[in-house]
Amino acid sequence: MKRNPRLKDKTVVITGASGGLGEQTAYRCAASGANLVLLARNLEKLEHVASHIRRQFGVGCLPMQLDLACPEEIPDVFHSIIDQTGGIDVLVNNAGYGIFAEAKDVSPADVKGMFAVNVIGLIICTKEVIPSMKRRKSGHIINVSSQAGKLATPKSSVYSATKHAVLGYTNSLRMELARDGVFVTAINPGPMATNFFELADPSGNYVKNLGRYILSTEKVADQMVAAMLTNRREINLPGWMNAGSLLYAWFPKLVERFGKKAFFKK
Repeated sequence: MKRNPRLKDKTVVITGASGGLGEQTAYRCAASGANLVLLARNLEKLEHVASHIRRQFGVGCLPMQLDLACPEEIPDVFHSIIDQTGGIDVLVNNAGYGIFAEAKDVSPADVKGMFAVNVIGLIICTKEVIPSMKRRKSGHIINVSSQAGKLATPKSSVYSATKHAVLGYTNSLRMELARDGVFVTAINPGPMATNFFELADPSGNYVKNLGRYILSTEKVADQMVAAMLTNRREINLPGWMNAGSLLYAWFPKLVERFGKKAFFKK
């Protein structure tokens, strides 16, 4: 488990921290001496993670319930966090979900839900930490996007649209906050071994087709935590998939033509 000495006694807030990448990131921040605030819908799971962190690492860890699909709740939660901690040094916007379906089959409720959590919730969480980070002339906002934000594929039209939105927002935000000494980083992982696919692809076909190419949350968390409080623009994983995204940016017609069969393996 990698440690980052810059996090000692800092306050790190992580959304979607009840499992998967958020949970693994929390463990590594705690191992580095950071105090944590964990946010998710499932308070019972959060309390279990927080109890483990306090017991193993001896740092402060505050679990708080938050549903990003309810944007009106976000400001009050963040005001409470700032009141209790004195300030947020790192915000990790990790929460998100996807549904894999052809565009004609995606329900309006799923469209609304994915944009509410993946985009609107992320933006409002970020908005709540910007003023204090600007005043302090320090801080780090980390937005977990996806390789789907760079290379859209069939059966992920709405999910890819949300991640394209996250990258657009992140790139603009980075330029806005650079003059204030606040770092902004995009994390763009490919498919990870989490419960994401239980909802995105209940058939299990996509994970089965990926096989050994699927990423571990531990590896992604290691790289994310190592980059905290440094001026890192992006982290793209795995390398071979990011190469495909770059190739697509240069030769989109070629990639769409020859990658069609692989893209439909969802």
